[in-house]
Amino acid sequence: MSGKAITRLCILLFLMLGLVAPGSAAPKKHGNDKGTGAEAQDNDKQKGKKAESHEAVDPSQYVGAETCKTCHEEQAKSYDQGPHWKTALDKRHGPEWQGCEACHGPGKAHAESADPEKIIRFASLSREESSKRCLGCHEFGEEHSNFLRSKHLKNNVGCVDCHSVHSPKVNRQLLKAAQPALCYSCHLEVKPDFSKPFHHRVNEGLINCTNCHNQHGGFLPKQLRSTAAQDMVCFNCHTDKAGPFAWEHAPIKTEGCVACHTPHGSSNPRLLKRSNVNLVCLECHTLTVDAPAPAAPSFHNQAQKYQACTMCHTAIHGSNSDRVFFKP
Repeated sequence: MSGKAITRLCILLFLMLGLVAPGSAAPKKHGNDKGTGAEAQDNDKQKGKKAESHEAVDPSQYVGAETCKTCHEEQAKSYDQGPHWKTALDKRHGPEWQGCEACHGPGKAHAESADPEKIIRFASLSREESSKRCLGCHEFGEEHSNFLRSKHLKNNVGCVDCHSVHSPKVNRQLLKAAQPALCYSCHLEVKPDFSKPFHHRVNEGLINCTNCHNQHGGFLPKQLRSTAAQDMVCFNCHTDKAGPFAWEHAPIKTEGCVACHTPHGSSNPRLLKRSNVNLVCLECHTLTVDAPAPAAPSFHNQAQKYQACTMCHTAIHGSNSDRVFFKP
């Protein structure tokens, strides 16, 4: 055997001995090892969370709505007249989705002891906690899906502030009061607007606050609703102003209808922000350095002949035939 071969053989033997030598390499962990110290504690915590989230419901802890009715006769009567009795017809889910215990939790301990602390009472819950119990059933739809991020809940106004399962004044939606009185109980700042000479007919009952606002939350400012085309909610009624137009009036797309109109009510015709339509137009169409819109021509001297811009610019919301809105 040559010297080179002997050298290579010695190197190979040393490498093999180094691999199997004690302490030369860290022991491999198997998939079922728990680990030690903090790692083992983390594993135990994760397993505890999984076990808690997948904990099976014990049907023996649920006594059914008929048992609740033996003591709570008044609440049972209003419950039967509302929509929640239909939960008893749902046979696809367990008892935790049916009857009184769908909201108040398992009632066996409470029924046996009559201890009010052994049942979920909405009066003792925070607005967020009580609303989450309602959303356990009601969150699966566009109307209620954004309530947890809504302005109402962020201001500590929950489901139970507007709705009452057991003593509603409006049975259809289990409301504590009819609109708009229910909304006015908090939004006093807008109540006088609906008594002005020109207003949306909310007090008369022709439209409701919730026709324009989604009280359960949304993605637009003021919790406003939108059309099916995701345009401004005004276009649900004022469809002739929606367009599309070949020549659009820019503020409608950039600022919205509220650039010129006050939505709730006004002392001015057509809910305008100013008493004179020219004053509304001149808020943008003025000769200034940073004017966002073309200035009014010099011959528009605001004499009687030009006191109403809309006498000539009749298609002020947009036009398909004239770029200066002389014709629709």
